[in-house]
Amino acid sequence: MPTAPQTTEELYQALQANDERPYGRTRTVTAEELVDAAEQFEEPVPLIHALLELQEAYTYGSEPRKSPVVFARLLNLFDERPEVFDERLRYMLFWRFKWVSNALRQLPEIPLAALRQWLTEMRDRYQKADLGLQPYYGEVYQLAAHTGEDTALAYELWAARTRTRYSDCEACEICRRARHHLTAGDDERALSIWEPVLSGKESCQEEPARSVSYALLPLLRTGRVDRARELHLAGYRGCRRNPSMAGEVGRHLEFCALTGNEARGLELLAENRNLFDEVDSPLDQLDFLTGVEVLLQRVESLGHGELPAAGYPGRTWTVTGLRAEVGGRADDLAARFDDRNGTSAVSDHRRARLDRAPLLDALELTLRARSLDDVAPAAPATAPASRTATDVPESLPELILWARALDERGHPDTRACWTRLRTLVAAGDYTHPDDPAVGPLVLLRADLLADEASKVGEKDEYTEAAALHEEAAALYDDAGEPGHATLERGAALLAVAESADGAEAKAAALTDAHASLVRLHEETAGLAPYQEARLLRLRATMLGLRLQATRDEEHIAPVFAEMDLLHTFATRHDVVGQISGGRLLRATTHALAGDLPAALTETDALLERLRAQGPDWHLPRTLQLRGRIQLGLGEAQAGYSDLAEALRLAGEWQGDTVDTSRLLGDLAEAAMHLGRPDEALRHLTRAAEVDLRRGDRFDAFCTYSNAARLSLDLGRVEDCIALLDSVLAEPDVAAGEIDDRLVAQLRLTRARALRAGEDVKAATAELVALAAESAGWDDDPGSHAMIAAETAVLLGESGEFDRAREAADQAIAAHALAPRHEPLSNSLRELACRQAQQQGPEGLPAALAYLADAGRIADEAREAEREAGDVEPGSRGPSLDTALAYEYGRVNAYGRAYEDSLAALEKALALLGEPGPEDDWAGEWAECVRLTGAVEGIYLKRTAPALTRVDAAVSHLTALGREDETAPLTSLAARLRDGE
Repeated sequence: MPTAPQTTEELYQALQANDERPYGRTRTVTAEELVDAAEQFEEPVPLIHALLELQEAYTYGSEPRKSPVVFARLLNLFDERPEVFDERLRYMLFWRFKWVSNALRQLPEIPLAALRQWLTEMRDRYQKADLGLQPYYGEVYQLAAHTGEDTALAYELWAARTRTRYSDCEACEICRRARHHLTAGDDERALSIWEPVLSGKESCQEEPARSVSYALLPLLRTGRVDRARELHLAGYRGCRRNPSMAGEVGRHLEFCALTGNEARGLELLAENRNLFDEVDSPLDQLDFLTGVEVLLQRVESLGHGELPAAGYPGRTWTVTGLRAEVGGRADDLAARFDDRNGTSAVSDHRRARLDRAPLLDALELTLRARSLDDVAPAAPATAPASRTATDVPESLPELILWARALDERGHPDTRACWTRLRTLVAAGDYTHPDDPAVGPLVLLRADLLADEASKVGEKDEYTEAAALHEEAAALYDDAGEPGHATLERGAALLAVAESADGAEAKAAALTDAHASLVRLHEETAGLAPYQEARLLRLRATMLGLRLQATRDEEHIAPVFAEMDLLHTFATRHDVVGQISGGRLLRATTHALAGDLPAALTETDALLERLRAQGPDWHLPRTLQLRGRIQLGLGEAQAGYSDLAEALRLAGEWQGDTVDTSRLLGDLAEAAMHLGRPDEALRHLTRAAEVDLRRGDRFDAFCTYSNAARLSLDLGRVEDCIALLDSVLAEPDVAAGEIDDRLVAQLRLTRARALRAGEDVKAATAELVALAAESAGWDDDPGSHAMIAAETAVLLGESGEFDRAREAADQAIAAHALAPRHEPLSNSLRELACRQAQQQGPEGLPAALAYLADAGRIADEAREAEREAGDVEPGSRGPSLDTALAYEYGRVNAYGRAYEDSLAALEKALALLGEPGPEDDWAGEWAECVRLTGAVEGIYLKRTAPALTRVDAAVSHLTALGREDETAPLTSLAARLRDGE
């Protein structure tokens, strides 16, 4: 706290500000400082308020040892000066007897006799104050449930009594009753009692998050799997990283362990690593640690004990090491509670949790379904185990020769062989075979470097790839292999050309690279047929990429000319792989040239040849191309079938026969065309995981961003949030090593999902932070304009209109540099409506100011359309002007300026015009008529013209066959007639 409050007014302001902070060390330390500050004032009331705030911070900050001490000071103040406690302060004091009871129960060093003595004190105080004893019996029951003694009697004494105003809230008592029946083994009854909380009808600070954590396993046991999944996603978000809900986090970890989601459990454990250090309550520690141990022992039992795990700070942990540490600490805590209680109830409950068997082998909890194998460190590569596995030699000389033979054919298993050889060569005890057939070590090093260069190029890291290709070429020269050296130099030329920025520069670079490669080709003597065919293929590829960059018709014929050379040569020398590869390139060129039917004919013929003559590994790529062509022709089902078959065939090969990530992306597109968005979502998340496994993290996070936006569009809000939480927790994202704009897009989508999930506070905090960051994006003011505009809307939704105005002004300033007419206009209109709706006439001037800003933006948009020639004379329907007029009507109605409202709405109707049979905005027109009729007939008391207007609209919509839009109008007409 920068400066201690000097007046009671400043103290109360500081207390209010601290009350808005999340529970945790910052809030607690500030509360302690405010108590010190309050003690300087002579009057006791400020100190009472400060002590109440401090006790709340200790209670919800999981510091039960300190809460009773603060309450003792409050109780002394009450005994000494009861008259200074007004009704509200008195109520808070008596309510918090239960907080102290709960705090003492969590501390094993507090004797059972002291606990019971406190309950007696509570009973006596309640009786003296003439308060009902139901809250007291509730605390007696909780102690009985904790010790395992006389539970049934204690439950009846509590549950049978009438609630009082000092009873715990409905949601908390529901949870307590449900847990009683859960302990008795009655899952169905417990879930029935829980329903009002689980459905969101009853809630409080801890609920429904607490109830959800207990209900997960009963839901599974009773077959409600989808409900359990749904509640896990929403419930976990409500308790993560919260020290006062450490037990709830532990139960979510247990749920993951028992549903085949061990990898997610480890991810959530890492996200909650702070709980190892920040939970002061021994009972909450025990609850959390037991859940952690359930997870870790499950992971260990599956053979992954050496996986890293997030644990106590100060050292690194494996699953096995952390399980032993956690188990020892938890056993000690349970024994201490049992010693205090004189029963084994706590240890018995802990043991029952640890002894539970998995309830499901696999439950897909999130869109990012991962196994323990996915999070395990990559194993060393082995020789390929594919269709040709029986032919793979074991001896080193034969393996080298086999790898070169596969490479000559373009076989997909080649890379696995090179990877295995790279591991062998890197070993300290490697001895190169003394075999003329194998050749010198420098030749093998050249082979390995050429493979490495190809892998780097596949990641679009062209500059590095070019350097590696040149280095490999030099090694081939040293080994006396000029043909291979020329191939590597040709690959380097292509990589350099691909690194050029912009279509025009890339086309020029490819033209130069092609000319250089032709000269290299002509100057290299003694090429083997497969080497010459590769050079011809490389030449054709360069010109094909030039066509892709320019889409210039003049660039089509040269590609086909090169392909004719390739086809003739490959056919003459029976280079089978290059025959099919060249035909695949020919089909691609037809597609680039816009001739999809010709491209389809070519792929049909190629598939026929491949199925008859091979090579089989070209089938997946050819089917993928044909699938994409089918999509382009509007044949979604045929395209989907080809793409699915490509994926199936690709799975039969260990090596990459296609870009699996792109193939899954194509399948997602096809699924969307077929109206199967949920399937598309699965393909997208699989594609992202493929990219992650091969190290293409930027592409992976781009795909995750697309998946998150799709899940949000589908209304799968919790799935969206869980996916983004998982991605944003990746170490390189958290460390700022991933492109900041991409991370900002992920966070923006998450904020939108939080808003859709009605967590406006969290959404606003995220957007405020994003707006502050994007303000520094001098190269992208348009994005800042959109982010600031969304931030302003959420601040307005939260009633923070001063901050909303500041954010809106930032958006308008950024918009001046990079116009975003429609989204900014939409945001300003929404802000105007919210301010007028919440503040009525008082907020009308500010709301109208927003609309004036929106009007200026509409003028700009109209001028921009006019300059672009996009304005159609006499056009009707929704536009920024129409939306603005309608919003003027709404805002003035909220501000009770009904004449202005009516005039604006009539202008909106004039701009819209009556919808015709083909127009898709009949619903908007109907709503505008309804609001106009309501203002005119209800607020301005002009019933007759309002009825005429509404009845005419109903007739018009009925004539258009849009009876579904007439119900609100019919209801309004009936209300107007009743008013007559």
